[in-house]
Amino acid sequence: MRLATIRTGDRTAAVRVDADAAVEVGAADLGELLTDPGWAQRAATADGTRHPVDGLDHAPLVSRPEKIICVGLNYRRHILEMGRQLPEHPTIFAKYPPALIGATDPVVLPAASTAMDWEAELAVVVGTTVRHADPDQAAAAIAGYTVLNDVTARDWQYRTPQWLAGKTFEATTPLGPSLVTPDELDLDAGLSVECLVNGEVVQSSDSTELVFDPPRLVAYLSTICTLRPGDVIATGTPGGVGHARKPPRYLADGDVLVTRIGGVGECRNTCRAERP
Repeated sequence: MRLATIRTGDRTAAVRVDADAAVEVGAADLGELLTDPGWAQRAATADGTRHPVDGLDHAPLVSRPEKIICVGLNYRRHILEMGRQLPEHPTIFAKYPPALIGATDPVVLPAASTAMDWEAELAVVVGTTVRHADPDQAAAAIAGYTVLNDVTARDWQYRTPQWLAGKTFEATTPLGPSLVTPDELDLDAGLSVECLVNGEVVQSSDSTELVFDPPRLVAYLSTICTLRPGDVIATGTPGGVGHARKPPRYLADGDVLVTRIGGVGECRNTCRAERP
């Protein structure tokens, strides 16, 4: 099943995305839907207002998640090629909801930064409240998967040892277009992870390279804090980021940024310089 949050008139609506229509399921967004313990059955049987699939205006998949938790240094080949040892524990940081945009919304390049970089990521959306999860409980707590790009201000990220400042500029993080439930994907076989800038492939890997896979991340993070429906976990990015290139390469006004996860979907966002 595929679910999304769309804009329609002066409101948003959670929808089930079928082949021929997007069907409203009676919630303002996916986050609200997931607070219903019976969300999967509710979404699967919904027969609300229908919208043509072509031309949907996608809002951020979850409008106001309680938590957006991000993981760094999580692609095995990329870590090894940098001459580092594989981490014993996940590297985690956070971002705030105002950073989120929809799958086709403009990425705002802040005037304060001259080093905005791409980071294509597979993202997990939590579907049930979970704390101190074992592996089976962690897997069961995953509502599904979506696409995220952790667009990062490198000059702000590395001002201090803490990364948050570079990770949460407003309107920089595409999330969507849809959530795909786990029964429709085969993570063991791997999902391709790609990023393109103006049609050029700049990142290409697959999810089998993850050091810490999604259930392990949910279990680990649920030890730190209670995970709740609608929480988003960004699982990390593969090699190919602009900051690591020689010379470094960054996003510019007018660049078209495409973030694509095989079997899940893609975000296509045009970069726009911040205006006063």
